[in-house]
Amino acid sequence: MRQTELHLTEEDRAVLDDICSKGQHRAREVRRAHVLSCLDRGVPESQIMAVLGIGRTTVWRTRLAYLQGGIDLAVFDLKRSGRPRRYNSDDEARVVALACSTPPAGRKSWTLGELQRVARQEPGLAGMGRETVRRMLRKTISNPGAG
Repeated sequence: MRQTELHLTEEDRAVLDDICSKGQHRAREVRRAHVLSCLDRGVPESQIMAVLGIGRTTVWRTRLAYLQGGIDLAVFDLKRSGRPRRYNSDDEARVVALACSTPPAGRKSWTLGELQRVARQEPGLAGMGRETVRRMLRKTISNPGAG
C-alpha cells in the first residue's frame, strides 16, 4: 500500500525528540511521537507496526491527526468533559441539612438508608441512591451522629 509522505518541521522534530527522550510523558504519547518520527524518516508502515507493536489504523490515525492539527492533536489526548454531575451543590446542601436535622422518632441518629428514603421524597432527588448520599456526606466535615 502506498504511504502518504509526512514531512515534519525542524521545530516539530525537536518537540518529538524531547517527548521520546524524556520519561515525563505517557506511553501512548511516546508511541505516537515515535510513529511520527519514523514516518518523517521514511520508515515503512509495516516496519513501524512490527517494532512498536501497533496496528495499521494507529499509524494512519496518528498521521492524519498530525496533518489536520499538528503535534498537539497527533500526540496528546484531548481533554474529555466526562459525565455531567447529576446533583448540583444545592442538592448536596439539602442532603447535608437533612443529615444534620433531628433523626426520625425512635432513633438516636440517621442511618444512610433512612437518609436515602427521606431524600428521595424531596423534589429533584427521587432517584438518589444510598451510595450517592454516602459520598455527599463524606465530602462534609460534619458528623450528624455526634450530638
